[in-house]
Formats: sequence, C-alpha cells, structure tokens
Amino acid sequence: MCTLLVLWDIDHTLIENHGVNKEIYAQAFEFLTGRPTQHRARTEGRTEPEILRNMLIEHGIEPNSDNMIRMLEALDSATLSKFAILRERGHELPGARDALTALQSASDIIQSVLSGNIKPNAVTKLSAFALERFIDFEVGGYGSDDNVRDNLVAVAQERATVKYGVEFEKSNTVLIGDTSRDVQAGRNGGAHVIAVATGSESAEELQAAGADMVLPDLRDTQAVVKAIRSLAD
Repeated sequence: MCTLLVLWDIDHTLIENHGVNKEIYAQAFEFLTGRPTQHRARTEGRTEPEILRNMLIEHGIEPNSDNMIRMLEALDSATLSKFAILRERGHELPGARDALTALQSASDIIQSVLSGNIKPNAVTKLSAFALERFIDFEVGGYGSDDNVRDNLVAVAQERATVKYGVEFEKSNTVLIGDTSRDVQAGRNGGAHVIAVATGSESAEELQAAGADMVLPDLRDTQAVVKAIRSLAD
C-alpha cells in the first residue's frame, strides 16, 4: 500500500542546468513573440508560465488569451530545442539518483514532482539525465496546473488520492526543494518540507523560511530517507 507521497522540485534540487533555463525562456519568448528578448528571465522558484508572463510585461506586451494559449506550446518547444545543450552542460546533482533509487525501493512511497515546470518540460528535463523512470508524472503538480505555486500541492495530493486510493494530506506528504518559494508552497499548500541548500539560498535562509528540515544536499542517502520518514511518522 502506497502511504507516503514525496514531491520533488526539479531545478537545483535534482538537476543543475547551468544557465540553460534562462536560454529556454529566451527561446520561448522568441517563439511566442517573434522577437528576441531584451530582458533576462527572473526565475527563483516561479512557475514557467509566470516567468514568461513577466517577460511579456517587461517587454511592454500585455498578456492576453491568445498568447497565454500559445505559451505552453512555446515553453515545450523551447525546452525540446535545448535538450542536447541541457545534457551537455547540465548534470544530475550529487546524491539525487541514489536518493531516488532508495525511495523507489520502498513499497509504501510514491515519488512525483512539485514543479514550476509545465508537465512536458518536467519530463524532458529529468529524461535528459535518465531520472524520469523514478517519477510518477501522473500525480505531479505542475506550473501549467495553477498560477499559484502554493496550490500545486493540493493538485498533486488529489491526483495521487484518485490513482492510489489513499487520502494524501500534510501528514503523509513531503515536499523537497531548494528555494524559499518551495518552502512556502509546502507550508501553505499542506505538506511537510525538506529544503536542500543546493540552489542560491543558504541553509539559514531556508530554515528562516520555515522548512521543517534543511539538508546541505542529497549526498547522504540515509539522511534523506531518515528525514522523509521522520516527518511522515
């Protein structure tokens, strides 16, 4: 019986993209508008649609129903166009594969994602490093599901409940991410939060944001599993 839902953030938690994300958003903007971007994307835990909407506004383009409909296709196409570059310049973060493997071996754990990426891009990014096989993408929460990242936890919980016939709530949901926005999404959305200091924010900043636990990274597999289990007990 699957009784514990683990929701992974992707960028800077499981993988490092080394700036490819910014190139993806610049390409998506060009696909969407037909012109090159003049301002770099601001990411920091935002959803991909939010990032691209902000880019439109900064370039004096009012988001409307037409460009919002085409936005998801532009994001998907841009990510696919940078797939080879992502594989070349990016890498899986130390300990990520071992942590995913250890959790996959537990019969009571479901692993999915809680990501600002739209679903196709979540699959593409993890596939670049052969990490997709550990994830049940059907029960994830994605940037294309809701404009508010905090709401994605409930989206994932509902999907997991429907698929597995187990009620998922805060007591049996753990979110793992690297930003204060991840911490906020978990706290406000109804999940325990483990923060990893593998992104731009320090362990102290993540603790101050309200993470239940903070780890320096994912290298210590036993510590990762122990942290998840202790929060779900």
